[in-house]
Amino acid sequence: MCVGIRASHRHLLPDGVILNVSGSGATYFMEPKEAIELNNMEVKLSNFEKAEEIAILSLLTSEIAESEIEIRYLLDRILEVDLAFARAAYAQWMNGVCPIITSQGCEAINFSEEEDYALSVDIDGIQHPLLLESSLRSSSDVITSNSGNSVHLGDRNGTMTSLSMLRGASDYPVPIDIKIKCGTRVVVISGPNTGGKTASMKTLGVASLMSKAGMFLPAKNRPRIPWFDLVLADIGDHQSLEQSLSTFSGHITRICNILEVASRESLVLIDEIGSGTDPSEGVALSTSILQYLKDRVNLAVVTTHYADLSLLKEKDSQFENAAMEFSLETLQPTYQVLWGSIGNSNALSIAKSIGFDLNIIERAQQWVEQLKPENQQERKGLLYQSLVEERNRLEAQARRAGSLHAEILDLYHEIQNEAEDLGGHETALRVKETQQVQQELKTAKSQLDFVIQEFENGLRIASADQFNSLIKKSESEIASIVEAHCPRDAYSVNDTDSKSYTPQIGEQVQVTGLGRKLATVVEAPEDDETVLVQHGQIKVRVKKSNIRSIASSKRNTETRYAPRLKRQVQQSKELQVLPEPKKGEDVSYGPLVQTSKNTVDLRGKRVEEASYHLEMAISASGPYSVLFVIHGMGTGAVKERALEILNNHPRIVKYEQESPMNYGCTVAYIK
Repeated sequence: MCVGIRASHRHLLPDGVILNVSGSGATYFMEPKEAIELNNMEVKLSNFEKAEEIAILSLLTSEIAESEIEIRYLLDRILEVDLAFARAAYAQWMNGVCPIITSQGCEAINFSEEEDYALSVDIDGIQHPLLLESSLRSSSDVITSNSGNSVHLGDRNGTMTSLSMLRGASDYPVPIDIKIKCGTRVVVISGPNTGGKTASMKTLGVASLMSKAGMFLPAKNRPRIPWFDLVLADIGDHQSLEQSLSTFSGHITRICNILEVASRESLVLIDEIGSGTDPSEGVALSTSILQYLKDRVNLAVVTTHYADLSLLKEKDSQFENAAMEFSLETLQPTYQVLWGSIGNSNALSIAKSIGFDLNIIERAQQWVEQLKPENQQERKGLLYQSLVEERNRLEAQARRAGSLHAEILDLYHEIQNEAEDLGGHETALRVKETQQVQQELKTAKSQLDFVIQEFENGLRIASADQFNSLIKKSESEIASIVEAHCPRDAYSVNDTDSKSYTPQIGEQVQVTGLGRKLATVVEAPEDDETVLVQHGQIKVRVKKSNIRSIASSKRNTETRYAPRLKRQVQQSKELQVLPEPKKGEDVSYGPLVQTSKNTVDLRGKRVEEASYHLEMAISASGPYSVLFVIHGMGTGAVKERALEILNNHPRIVKYEQESPMNYGCTVAYIK
């Protein structure tokens, strides 16, 4: 601490100590005599403070040094956790799946019986991770740039614009399938230029490294891949003027280094093997290299334009071929790998598609025709194209079969769910039938009591010659009551009719074994008295005795319920038939099982609202289906309007009004 004072006034501090002078000499920096002792004490205390800080830091440092092992262990664990979270975030970002890593070939794999043991490398729909990252970043940039320009609901133009921008930005790489059988040691990939041979090979290499690093793969299902201790690759042109390496010498140098370090568990990737020199010598050298690799590595994948290398598979089962698909219609590669196939280079087609001089291409085509041995390559190309077309046709059939299978399963589950409720319906029907029988018994008893009462009253006042007429009258009344409640003759007649009845092809009948459901006769009765009928989409062979014609079934129902029909004339079952289909047409409707999908409930609605819902239900129903219209009883306005619509609608073939067992519901058949 000091005081700045002018040079002319320094005498004011006679005992002061001059510490410094300004550059101009006009100002002196002096320490007053009174401050000398204080400054010395301040310096001393400052030194004490620094010494104490050093002592404290030394103590803390020694304590930390004693925990060095624990701290380093904790740091390693933190790094592991951070790496795990980084892998998880990356997997979530690219929607990856966890691979299954195998070792020592297929023999050491312990999967369930559903797994396929025939493939050592089984990857479905994998995309090149680096290309996928670029596409995802582009999509993220587009989404970020459009986040400020939100599109309001209802603005169809704005919505379509936003979607088109996103679609253009998300140009994702084409996924490929990698299928390599167990026992295969060398895979030779051929095909057109710019067809994706190198990219497919790189995808396998990157997938192997990502699996070893514990990363998920951008693929489908559960990819399976062996454990490779080394991934050795020779991809690209390695010529160098500084090292005096040509294209071929750089290529061979890299392969030489690979052969020195490769082991039984290594993956070797070689692009355009044997290129850059005379084709005949290149084929010979490439064949020798592949024969050497098959016995010394786990898997080697090479790309080539040499057709002779694809012939190695015919001599050794450890070799496998693959080809990159090329569309001769669009003259563009599809980037799909065809395992087990041999591909053509299609160099002239590609050159033509990019606008090469047609005169040069025509001259080259003439040279190709001269060089081809008996047009063998052309025949191979035609065969390959026919195989591709056949494969596409089979894939389309498989998709249609899968769609049909899904529809059948949906129908099966729907019928199964409805069948689970049949027990409850049966119990309810039994209770209702019991109540009706008890009511009829009560009615019959009251009628008999009335007849007996009249007979007893007549006996009191009748004379002896009137007894016979009185007895005959009572017997006649009792017989009419018994006949009304016990129609056994109707049953015997109906049974006789059913035995003599012969159903015709295309006729609709009732099958007792199916709960008296409607079915269509498909084949005439056989010698064993069986008939093939179709109920919805199900065909079944039933006994002829279990079949009833619709007319006889209707008479049986009317006779059986005669007492009730007298009380409920308006609710009797009546079949309304509209124009029938053309003769010869085989019309079969869906199963007569009421579900939530084939039922429209009009109860509680106004007439206009009920009309709208019924029209919509008819329009939404499929062809040759059944629609259950629940209109209830009520005032009858909704029912009257519903029957009017069903009677006039062009899609309604016929309809069945409510039955005594199903009041308030009409069944409509839709064409």
